[in-house]
Amino acid sequence: MKSLVIGGNGFIGTNLVEELLASGHQVRVFDRYPSRYKEPFPQAEYVIGDLGNHGEVHEAVEGIDWVFHLAYTTLPQTSNDDPVYDVRSNLADTVQLLQECRDSKVKKVVFISSGGTVYGVPTQVPIPEDHIQQPICSYGITKLAIEKYLSLFQRLWGLEYVVVRLSNPYGEQQNPHSKQGAIGVFLGNIAEGKPITIWGDGEVVRDYIYISDAVTALVRAAEYQPAADSPRVFNIGAGCGYSLNQIVEELRAVVDVPVVVRYTPGRAVDVPRSVLDIKLARQILGWSPQVELKEGLARSWRWVKSLNLA
Repeated sequence: MKSLVIGGNGFIGTNLVEELLASGHQVRVFDRYPSRYKEPFPQAEYVIGDLGNHGEVHEAVEGIDWVFHLAYTTLPQTSNDDPVYDVRSNLADTVQLLQECRDSKVKKVVFISSGGTVYGVPTQVPIPEDHIQQPICSYGITKLAIEKYLSLFQRLWGLEYVVVRLSNPYGEQQNPHSKQGAIGVFLGNIAEGKPITIWGDGEVVRDYIYISDAVTALVRAAEYQPAADSPRVFNIGAGCGYSLNQIVEELRAVVDVPVVVRYTPGRAVDVPRSVLDIKLARQILGWSPQVELKEGLARSWRWVKSLNLA
């Protein structure tokens, strides 16, 4: 199989490319920027391009079997600031990508959706895939709209797809200076001797999944051959939740330096509790997370320390 990884130089993408290459796949990486922390894999083909450039996308999908769509221009907490940009740069450009995939006879599209924002404020936890979807940010709305377009393209033109509603991934290659990814940012601050900043009282609960488990799920999603009426949308997470305060305590048990926490006012975009029900992925994809939080944090800390941020 030949895979195109859109956003393949990012955190998730870099780990996914490594997993695909290790499994014997041919890989083409399509991204706007080179990888921040990883040298290019010599076995992979790299194309610097933009999802909004339709000519570049047309060339990128030629000869491809699987397309992994990981790229996104907005974040949950900022998407409401400019919803028009969110729609133009994510929804519209993704529909154009799907048209190119259809015309190039791509076998499958695997799309990373959001395991938190598409559901909005949950009425039950853990959250199953058939939970009502009522996003409270533009990011969640456009992710959900892309899911619907994938379904449309499959129904009308037979373009096969799988949606992975991913929880909160963490691990090696995660930018410690990013505006998202609590664990990665916390570790970066700790390594630099800075306090951790927590929005609200720290009791917000999230589902954190180690990156190797996440990319394994993406590959399983690509390998999956659904029947006409089979599920195509899967929650992928650890299936258990930790509050930010609990994460801090787990970090204190792992790192070898002091951890200082600073609390600031909460944000309207943060739902109180989000934990995914992952039974469907266990049953259908034969996938389950393997790395416990403590081990994942230890691996992540070793990697962050190797960056010599202090």
